[in-house]
Amino acid sequence: MAGLAAAHELATSGAQVVVLEGSDRVGGKLRLGEVGGLTLDLGAESILARRPEGLDLIRAVGLDDRVVHPQTITASIWTHGALRAMPPTVMGIPADAAALAASGIAAMPEPRILPVPAEDVSVAEFVTERLGRDVLDRLVEPLLGGVYAGHTDHLSLHATTPQIAALGEDLLASATASRASATASGPVFAGLLGGVGQLPTAVAATDGIEVRLDATVRAIVRTADGWRLSVGPTTDVESVDVDAVVVATPAPAAARLLAEEVPDAAFALAAIDYASMAIITFVFDDAIVPEGSGFLVPPVDGTFIKAATVSSNKWGWVGDSGRTVVRTSVGRAGETTLLQHDDGVLSERALADLRQAFGSLPDPADRVVRRWGGGLPQYDVGHLDRVATIENALAGVPGLEACGAAYRGVGIPAVIASGRAAARRLLDAGTLDA
Repeated sequence: MAGLAAAHELATSGAQVVVLEGSDRVGGKLRLGEVGGLTLDLGAESILARRPEGLDLIRAVGLDDRVVHPQTITASIWTHGALRAMPPTVMGIPADAAALAASGIAAMPEPRILPVPAEDVSVAEFVTERLGRDVLDRLVEPLLGGVYAGHTDHLSLHATTPQIAALGEDLLASATASRASATASGPVFAGLLGGVGQLPTAVAATDGIEVRLDATVRAIVRTADGWRLSVGPTTDVESVDVDAVVVATPAPAAARLLAEEVPDAAFALAAIDYASMAIITFVFDDAIVPEGSGFLVPPVDGTFIKAATVSSNKWGWVGDSGRTVVRTSVGRAGETTLLQHDDGVLSERALADLRQAFGSLPDPADRVVRRWGGGLPQYDVGHLDRVATIENALAGVPGLEACGAAYRGVGIPAVIASGRAAARRLLDAGTLDA
């Protein structure tokens, strides 16, 4: 989506854009697929509505009449043998002592009042020193696991949870005050009737954008008046000459492409790790499941799945099918052996967890496993320094930009913002006649 957002920004400013897509489809981790006769999202299925970039792009490509909002976002934590209502939090930091106590999820901590360090530290170090391990393990960890598929012992405080750092010295008091002073600001999340996987295709259809599929870029070389790209299979490489380039690939591929022209950026990119995960979607004909949008699972409890979303509760257009649709996710950073099981084993183990959490479930009418190998960049401690190194190195190379989830946010609005910013830098520099 970052590359498509950059292409859209450039094309609507008058540039002629070619999108060189290495796979057989556009959209990255936005993807539609059929499960049990229903067309559903097999990748990301919601957009943060409180950032404008996602909804702005939806409007720009004419999909605004399909915008929908969740019917429920009430989530649970599956821990201590039961589904327990998640109390109000700020990224897992308790904001209501009574609700936390009633939930039975974690013991109310005795907070330590400590200053926020100037240097970057892990989320685990920061939270544990102030609130203890129980809050970290059973509230913060499952939330971040759902977003980054990572571990708080490694994830950067400032890159992944600036909201926690902003609470200051007294986390509990500030979280409680933040909730008390919060005002309604509209829906938190949005989706599209029929799935957010429609967005990439709509963006790619913008006038001025040419999309070439199965067009792997193997090298980027500077020329006297622009850039030359080596494109296609090794047995039939084609040279494509362009005025400017936006590299919108995951960090490992970007590191290889930039190694010759921008070695400092390539070195920093190579230090960004990725986590693999899978989403397993089940469709049931006759299943009774609890109300609410789903649940998160603390990894300390040792379950196979890390989260489940009851899509037929969450999205009206899915529920209108009359079927019960449940999405489960598995896999975190470092759990490569878990994902080496075949699809049948993954789905059976996920289904066993669902049956334990929900009490009982019939056999599904259909199930689909969608693997996202290397799907989520890990914002480990020091991530923002690495990003600054990349950005500073690229700033000295006219006509070359980079964008994507590896830099300053993994959500849909964040990557759209990354792509648009890369395009604007090219346009503002006068690199293109647009």
